[in-house]
Amino acid sequence: MASDSGGTPPGPPPGVRILVIGGGYVGMYTALRLQRKLKQRLRSGAAEIVVVTPEPYMTYQPFLPEAAAGSISPRHVVVPLRRVLAHCKIVIGEARSVDHAKRTATVTTLATGEDGTGAVEIPYDELVLAPGSVSRTLPVPGLADHGIGFKTVEEAIGLRNHVIEQMDIASATRDPAIRDAALTFVVVGGGYAGVEALAELEDMARYTSRYYHNIKAEDLKWILVEASGRILPEVGETMGTYAIRELRGRNIDVRLDTRLESCEGRIAVLSDGSRFPTRTLVWTAGVKPAPVLAATDLPTDERGRLRCTAELAVEGVEHAWAAGDAAAVPDLTSEEAGRKTAPNAQHAVRQAKVLAENILASIAGDPLKEYRHSYAGSVASLGLHKGVAHVYGRKLKGYPAWLMHRTYHLSRVPTFNRKARVLAEWTLAGLFKREIVSLGSLEHPRAEFALAAGGGRPGPNGPPGRDAPPRPGNSPGPDTGSGPDGRTGNGG
Repeated sequence: MASDSGGTPPGPPPGVRILVIGGGYVGMYTALRLQRKLKQRLRSGAAEIVVVTPEPYMTYQPFLPEAAAGSISPRHVVVPLRRVLAHCKIVIGEARSVDHAKRTATVTTLATGEDGTGAVEIPYDELVLAPGSVSRTLPVPGLADHGIGFKTVEEAIGLRNHVIEQMDIASATRDPAIRDAALTFVVVGGGYAGVEALAELEDMARYTSRYYHNIKAEDLKWILVEASGRILPEVGETMGTYAIRELRGRNIDVRLDTRLESCEGRIAVLSDGSRFPTRTLVWTAGVKPAPVLAATDLPTDERGRLRCTAELAVEGVEHAWAAGDAAAVPDLTSEEAGRKTAPNAQHAVRQAKVLAENILASIAGDPLKEYRHSYAGSVASLGLHKGVAHVYGRKLKGYPAWLMHRTYHLSRVPTFNRKARVLAEWTLAGLFKREIVSLGSLEHPRAEFALAAGGGRPGPNGPPGRDAPPRPGNSPGPDTGSGPDGRTGNGG
């Protein structure tokens, strides 16, 4: 078996080798259930579970907005896979292709570029494909240079640091144009990620402004751009309308039926003709299946997802399984013919349970179960003590919806350890003031040493160099933000 750092391909499987590609909701929960059910066989060597994931942790994405706002520590938003999956073999790397006819997956690891041995081929008996999704971008001029994603914990914390740094720039500059651009924040996408990120960050920035002598809350300009005629479609039209009214009541400019046409030169140009000079553009306009799905010999649909049966098996082949964002799974509870389950955490966690049980049944030669789950509803946070919910036909708004949002996600975050830590942080946050510190220098930890050694501070998009002028303070921070995340997602 290849070690975590890669280099040598695994030997022949001792019994049944189950390869799980992806360490997100589906990947982690499937491996966890298999680990519990196969404990004795794993110890004796009669079975082996290999998890290939680009990161050594699973990210609980519903908590990303609160992590960005400082309500939760970043390390409590992630679950370490090595601790949870102690009896599985974790390979930190990315699956580049899958040849299911030969039962092998080609994987690049952290050591691939170091030892020169090339990619590792991992043979398997059963395959679980759950690489998740990546940000779906459009060919908008300037987006790759100035856009900031909101899909990983690194992006969430980077965005928090970036917003506070823009307030520092606005406070210090004597140029009105720079000040106006620094205090203008544009978020593209009116789904969960966009609305919750904007609401939490606006809450945080408004609170932070009270500690600046020359910035008032009304100086901040927040703009939400949505291409359709509504936001948060998952909570229903009534609650979506309430959410718009709530956001606009906080002086947030909500633009419906509007698209981002360009953001070149740090100017957001919208389809309605509006132009906003801005140093912050957050892109949350959808996701697409992970690239590895296109490098397999497995059937996919028109959206690039794996075609699956109701038993979560890949159509037309044996020993291949999928769920979550990567899978087109029939929704057996829908009256609409051909409808697929929504790509969200609610389905992913439940699919993982059925998926693990079906793999065990397949190995034992027992009948498989169909995945069937009626959508319970949705909850969304609109900032501290504000939210909307549409659960089991009941509509809630304001504080009750926000409390339901927190209660539901606290119950769903994996492991008792994480539940206790998150609850403790929420309790302390209610007793003490918010943190308003930017730690942008974390993105360039060698900057100070490089400067002392005669190098120079890093530019916004590069390593330290002599052509990069020193900046006051200790936060070199990304003025333009990072490009949209192109890595394989966390799975499911």
